[in-house]
Amino acid sequence: MQENKPVLIVGLGNPGVEYVNTRHNVGFMAIDFLVPADTTWKKEKNALTTHCDIDGRRVIFAKPQTFMNNSGEAVQPLMTFYKIPLENVIVIHDDMDLKLGSIREKVGGSSAGHNGIKSIDNAVGNDYRRIRIGIGHPRDFELMMDPADWVLGKFNSEQLRQINSAIKSIKI
Repeated sequence: MQENKPVLIVGLGNPGVEYVNTRHNVGFMAIDFLVPADTTWKKEKNALTTHCDIDGRRVIFAKPQTFMNNSGEAVQPLMTFYKIPLENVIVIHDDMDLKLGSIREKVGGSSAGHNGIKSIDNAVGNDYRRIRIGIGHPRDFELMMDPADWVLGKFNSEQLRQINSAIKSIKI
């Protein structure tokens, strides 16, 4: 992390009320929890952003408004405009291969089929910090359904409780 540069924290999701509390939007949910309550959001560079200082460091929180599969179209312009190095980027996203409510972090690696991550990787490279939030897989719940329908489905109340608990444990 370059100390003299801002940090960009991106939560992945899809814009629109129909996607609120869907599994694919846990990145947006995490950003909403992490931002200070008194911040103002604005639309810039294909994203909703808010800026604040945390522990003396400038932090830009972003929720891409490009839909998941084109997230790189928001991340790259923000990085360029604010001169943010890749090592100062943190992306928070859902991971269907992780148990519901678990958190894993890594730097770099493959997209593992996640289209939002693929888009960012294609736009800026893949050597950034990722915070993955487990949303579980339909087979974990003995459901025979298309994974695409699963990620766009909404959490039930117990699942939402587990996700909110996981989000509260995120350290940036």
